[in-house]
This record gives sequence, C-alpha cells and structure tokens, in this order.
Amino acid sequence: MTRRTARCQCGQLSLTIEGEPRFTTACCCSRCQRRTGSSYSHIGRWPRTALVAQSGEGRVFERTGESGGLARQTFCPTCGSTVLTEVSLMPDLIGVPVGCFGDPALPAPAIAVWCENRPAWVVFPEGVPQLDQQTGAASDRS
Repeated sequence: MTRRTARCQCGQLSLTIEGEPRFTTACCCSRCQRRTGSSYSHIGRWPRTALVAQSGEGRVFERTGESGGLARQTFCPTCGSTVLTEVSLMPDLIGVPVGCFGDPALPAPAIAVWCENRPAWVVFPEGVPQLDQQTGAASDRS
C-alpha cells in the first residue's frame, strides 16, 4: 500500500497517509484563495483511517465555510503551512493539500468548485467538472 508523508514548509509538522486519495478537489472560494495565497486550493481527500502518523505541533483555525459548514485547518505555528483540513460536510474524510506531499504523481482535481471566483486564466484539465456554487450549475467559464 502506498504511504506518503505531507510536510509543512519548515518540516516541523508532518502527517503520514496510507493509500490513495478517494478524490481530489480544487476550490476557488475566496477563503481558500486567502488561505493558500493562490487562485485555488488543491486538496486530496482520504478516509480518516488513512492518517497513520502525525508528528510536530499543529495549531487549529476554525471558520464557517462559504457553504455554511464548519471548516477546520491544522497549520504549522512556525511557518504557517496548512497540512490538514476537515469539513463538517464530509465528516468521514480528511483533506491534505496536495502540495504538502511534493509528489507530482497525485491526481488532478476530480472536481473544481466555487469557479465563479477563479481568475479567467485558471484552466482545469478537460473533463474536470467545474461548478459555480452560487447557482449549483456547471461553470460557463472554460
């Protein structure tokens, strides 16, 4: 079984995950843009049982997500990198930002959400559903 370690920028906080993600998502909501400092977040989602080890100190930030559920991020207090996300709308899954693994073999997003907030120059791979959350419809921005 595949085992990967996700690390923050400074290496103080790490998580070891076993297995492949159930799916990956790209979220273009304004809060994920602010959290990542980028145009979207790319998160892999695993069953909670896939988290086999955690080392280092993490701090937690909780907020109400744009969809109304609770969003919880665990980040390194030294460098600020988010290494774990949890959302109340998916209680059986944990999320790990794909970039924390440094593994180019992890899959492209299976779906992109809040696409009404993405910059026009962001283009997702062909076949990735792109949803505008305000309307629930597929994004007309390809």
